[in-house]
Amino acid sequence: MGLAPPPSAARRAELADFLRQRRAQLAPERFGIERDGRRRAPGLRREELAQLAGVGLSWYTWLEQGRDIKPSAQVLDALARVLDLDAGERAHLFHLARVELPLPDAAYEHDAPAELRALVDALVPHPAYLLSPRTDVLAWNRAAAAMLGAPPAGPDGPPNLLWWLFTSTERRGAQWDDTARATLARFRAEHARRIGDPAFARLIDALERESERFRALWPEHEVMTGHLGTKVIDHPELGTLRLYHLQSIPAEHPDLRLTQFAPADEPTRAALRRFA
Repeated sequence: MGLAPPPSAARRAELADFLRQRRAQLAPERFGIERDGRRRAPGLRREELAQLAGVGLSWYTWLEQGRDIKPSAQVLDALARVLDLDAGERAHLFHLARVELPLPDAAYEHDAPAELRALVDALVPHPAYLLSPRTDVLAWNRAAAAMLGAPPAGPDGPPNLLWWLFTSTERRGAQWDDTARATLARFRAEHARRIGDPAFARLIDALERESERFRALWPEHEVMTGHLGTKVIDHPELGTLRLYHLQSIPAEHPDLRLTQFAPADEPTRAALRRFA
């Protein structure tokens, strides 16, 4: 596979505009820099931003002029830090520069952010849940509990969806097996970003000990990221449920995965309403 092509002139111009606009939003006082009467524009000066980011002034000036230069990931991260970019803005900066985003560090959220927990709960009567990169269950609303049951504790404490899917002794049918395989494929993609994380290693070791199905599928290296599809669930109380389901990435919490279900036909919509 060849290297990505260099940024086009239009992309370089967009990058230059983005940097200038974000620099203009930074108050000098925030960095202990006193304003003086010679400032003709708001925000930091180029030389001040370059110094704070630890990059050369000439080089940074060329970036703001749209010159054909290739910044490194380390330099872009330094600029993102000083410009106080959020996760989406940082990704935008890297995309404009045509530089691959660095892999995340091992740290990720182990508790549901309050606003996402409230969102999951508010989606009732539609089932919804929130997962960590390791498929630990951070939030699981009562509609999900009624439709799917409650995920048990994993081998090292927190409830874990992958552990449930591969170690449950209940007879669940083909749909359960398909969900297990898809969840494993998404877990594999997350594992590739965090090889060496001891929490991932503990879960994999436990699954290899406890699940023959996991031992068969893990060497196949199936990978999946987001997922949109349909499910048919034969529920003992609610009847046959036909649902759309979507796994998405919350923009403010890109390490987490939010799964939502919506009725795909009127009988399912009525059944979920009756439950609510």
